[in-house]
Parts: sequence; structure tokens; C-alpha cells
Amino acid sequence: MITRRRVLRGLFGVTVALPFLETFAPRRASAGTGDVPPFAIFMRQANGVAQELDDEPEMFWPSRVGALTAEALEQDADRAVSELKDYAEKLIMVRGISFAFRDNGCGHAGGGNQCLTAARVSEDPSGNESLAMGESIDNRIARELNPAGVEPLTLYAGRKVGYLDEVLSYRGPKQLRAAERNPYNAYQKLFGLSDVDPEVQKALSERRASVNDLVRGQMQALMSRKDLSKGDRERLELHFDSIRDVEVAMTCALPPERVAEMEAIAGAVGSHDNIEAVARMQLDIIALAMACGVTRAATLQVGDGNDSTEYTIHGVRQKSFHKISHRIDGDGEEGPPIEGAQELHHQIDRIHARMFKHLLDRLSAYELGSGTLLDQGVAVWLNDLGDKWHSFRRVPYILAGGAAGYLKTGQFVDVSAKNNKLLSTIGAAVGCKNTSGGPLDDFGDPSLEGGLLGEIIK
Repeated sequence: MITRRRVLRGLFGVTVALPFLETFAPRRASAGTGDVPPFAIFMRQANGVAQELDDEPEMFWPSRVGALTAEALEQDADRAVSELKDYAEKLIMVRGISFAFRDNGCGHAGGGNQCLTAARVSEDPSGNESLAMGESIDNRIARELNPAGVEPLTLYAGRKVGYLDEVLSYRGPKQLRAAERNPYNAYQKLFGLSDVDPEVQKALSERRASVNDLVRGQMQALMSRKDLSKGDRERLELHFDSIRDVEVAMTCALPPERVAEMEAIAGAVGSHDNIEAVARMQLDIIALAMACGVTRAATLQVGDGNDSTEYTIHGVRQKSFHKISHRIDGDGEEGPPIEGAQELHHQIDRIHARMFKHLLDRLSAYELGSGTLLDQGVAVWLNDLGDKWHSFRRVPYILAGGAAGYLKTGQFVDVSAKNNKLLSTIGAAVGCKNTSGGPLDDFGDPSLEGGLLGEIIK
């Protein structure tokens, strides 16, 4: 369960949860063990990656399996994962994962149905409306490890065009969870602002008040305590700075400028030009939530089901990512070829790698007694497809963080396994149990062979 969290309660009912502070840890706790329980974060990319296939060369994975080092990834500068070289020793790259079940008329929906559930795809509804027949791992983690009623944080970045929107988080069979696409709404919920009277919200926005301003007195009293350790003081300063960074990013990166008007920017949060900025804001909010122990699981879906975002590459707005992934100017099987499509796909993979790195930067900024916030949990960059043919084989999963020492980091492994074993391993790493009380090893459809992915466990 989540340990008791300290919060500052400010004006108008605003609450600011604090990160772990060793000064207030129980005396019986061993030094450096930390108070942040293991957690899992999942960031989903669509449309597969530009990996070796048919006549296309490898542009995603490292050049060799085995130990990962910053130097080796630097030498593989032509591979998308080289964007993560600064975190080589914290990474687990898993190639060879596949989904167990066929789609029912739409590969994008079928992949989205399975990537976090390892469940069957519904027969009815089918096609682009198909749904997963089981819960997702983020839901399992939250259901088992969060306080009663606290759901996983479920966020979204990008457009919704109606054909296939959310695909990621499931409460149970056919129970797809809606994702919050507006960072401001997610921010309000995190700090209790969603319950504040609209007139108060407007007044706060007009004077550009920060959440920090609403708890200023308590904040100053806490920071002035003589028994507060130097590490705790630095941790608090980082935390309050991070909150302010989120607010500044929202007011500067997305029109309109005034915070009070941001509730009306549904069109702007879905703009092609804003997807990277919105994704970074959502990841900032996820990092804050994990630092405060608000939830043990979170997801961010980048782009709609077949990601129709028109990414800007080298200063040029490109065709939709979905078309690029098909290598033709069309959403089906016909259309003129897109020149340099594999390279464009590779550059989009790099964009997602940089988004993921942003999350790792945020998690690593929080220093704990025995490492960083990243070390306490596991962050996962995943896809719901494998490659340009939108297959369910060699679906990439990139993990970062050792989940308080459970996972063996700093390696690139090539396995042949269904994703239920990987998802079970992630669940077990953060504390989930099977029906017998042992580490979770039976997640996903009951017809699948259970077990854990031993290659990534210490």
C-alpha cells in the first residue's frame, strides 16, 4: 500500500502533496530505503518502429545485444534508441515480444487492445471499435496497490479524429478508460483545483497565482524548520520548482496565454504543432504524481489509435505518421509512395525517444536516499505494433528504472515471448501478487502460458 503522504493544505481547499522527506521517515526505517513505493509508467507510441524488415535496414535497436553503455549507444548514433544514451545503465531494451491474439478487422485496434492487457480482442464489437477482453496492467497495479478508489493516472497527448481514439487503459473486459487530454485539467485534479469555485479560479488566473502561492505560509514554515535535512530542503525546492515549471509551460507553450482560458483550448491541445509540448506537460504531471505517491501507475497515449499527427521534421510539416508508417500517401493499401518514408519514420521514433527521455530526466531529478525516483520505479516506452507492416511481432518495449532493485538494468535482450510474461514481470516488480500470494506471474488471458521474463530479473 502507499505509505502515508504529507500534504500542504492551502487556500480554497488546494492540496499540494510533498515528495518523500527523510526527516519525517519513521525512525525504524533503515537509512536510504526511501518512502516512495515502486511504481510503473507507460508511454505508448503508435504505428510500430523503423526496425529491420524486408529491404529496410535497422534504424531502431542497438547494433548488438548484451550490456548497454553510453559509449556503445553513442557509437550507434544512427539508431533511434541512441537518444537515451545518457540513461544506458538504467535501461532494459526488450526485443522479440509478440502479441498472442489476432485482431478482428483492424490491426491498430487489435494492437491497442493487447499492448497493456495481453487479452483477447473482442468479437463484438469488432474492427476499429474492438475492445480488450481483460484489464490493463496499469489498472491491475492501481487496483491491487493503490488505496481503495484511487485509479491509475490516464493521460493523452494529440488529436482525436473519432475513428480510433483511446486504446490503452482498461478497467476490465470491454471497459476502456477515458484519458485526459488537457494538461490543465490533469493539473487541476492533481492539486485539488478542480473543486475550487470557478470565480475563484478566474481570480487566481487573473493575478497569475501559482499553486505554490496558495500554500506559501505552510511552505515557508516547513522550509524554515531547523530539523529539516539539507537533502530534504533541496528536494522540496526541486518539487516546488517543478510545479512552477509545469505552470509556466502551460501558460507559455499553449495558446491562449492566460491560464483561466486554457480550459477552452480543446482544439489547441489536439493541434499537430502542440503534440510534443502537450506530451512533455503530461509527463511532467506524471512525474509529480509519482514523486508524491499519488498513484502507483500511469499511462500516456501519444496520438490517436493510428496516430494521424503530422509531425514537423527538420522544420517541415510532414504527412500523417500513419501514412508514413504505410510508406504511401494513403491510410489504406493504395497511394503514391512517400519519398524517404523510412527515414521520416525513424525521425518520428526519435521524437518519441526524446519524449521518453524528458520523463526520465524528470524522474531522475528527485534524489532519494538510495538513488533517484527513477530507480524506485519503472518507466516503459511501448508500441502497440511492431513495424511498417503493423505486425504483432517484435513489438518494442523499452524499460527504464529498476523498480527498487527488482529488475536487471543496463541490458538489451532478445527474447521470444508473449507480452503477458513481460507485463507480469512489470507487475511483480512493483509489488503485485498472483492468486497464491507469490509474485504476479499469471497476468493476461488465462489460456496463455504464465511465468516471468527471467532475463530481466535480478
